[in-house]
Amino acid sequence: MRIARFTTGEDDPAFGLVDGAGEKIAEITGDPLYQRIELTGRTYAVDDVRLLAPVIPRSKVIGIGKNYHDHAAEMGGEAPAEPLMFLIPNTAVVGPGDPVVMPPQSHNVHYEGELAVVIGRMCKDVDPEDAASVIFGYTCANDVTARDLQRSDGQWSRAKGFDTFCPLGPWIETDLDPAAQHVITRLDGEVVQDGSTADMVHGVAALIAHASAAFTLLPGDVILTGTPAGVGPVQPGQRVEVDISDIGTLVNPFLRRD
Repeated sequence: MRIARFTTGEDDPAFGLVDGAGEKIAEITGDPLYQRIELTGRTYAVDDVRLLAPVIPRSKVIGIGKNYHDHAAEMGGEAPAEPLMFLIPNTAVVGPGDPVVMPPQSHNVHYEGELAVVIGRMCKDVDPEDAASVIFGYTCANDVTARDLQRSDGQWSRAKGFDTFCPLGPWIETDLDPAAQHVITRLDGEVVQDGSTADMVHGVAALIAHASAAFTLLPGDVILTGTPAGVGPVQPGQRVEVDISDIGTLVNPFLRRD
């Protein structure tokens, strides 16, 4: 099942079920993270609505660094023995089509295409074998990073936490094998990242177990699972697409704020 959040431009944001072709949205009532899904009877063409971030985390986005050996190597190191976690404020989240605003503090902004996990219920100290029971679904993410600030600050909150630096979308897929996804990132249509979630150092279940051992996870929290090799800089005016095989494509333009 694909769940999108959208607006027609005339009404408040709503949720809907997206068909398999990604062409139609059937509107549903309420918030599916908290309420039973009921169809309203209204259907829209995807091209006729504005898709929004499919979830705005009420609590937190948890990022995972260096979770692919090839990306760790390109960053000049090895993958850590335990998941390397960092927090991103929910104010960084934007949706498909929204511009990523490149701040004046940075002159080296990078894309990082990733699989994102959306948590479905409050949980703590989750065993890996129980991780599937707390997952609501999956979406595409771009873990945008001010690489120069990441290096100079020595920690990652500012470098990854600017407003608009965490695009999510285009929708949440609730039925997906997270270990068998092809992750492709394109910069102005050219493939720059081409990886598989099968190559993650720590799988989704292990990430949920590790994160929930430290933090209580709440419905709508998002875990970014790391990026494969091929990260690189984006220039103002360029467009980044993150495509994950069983989800869809997240597209965002990049703009410079003076």
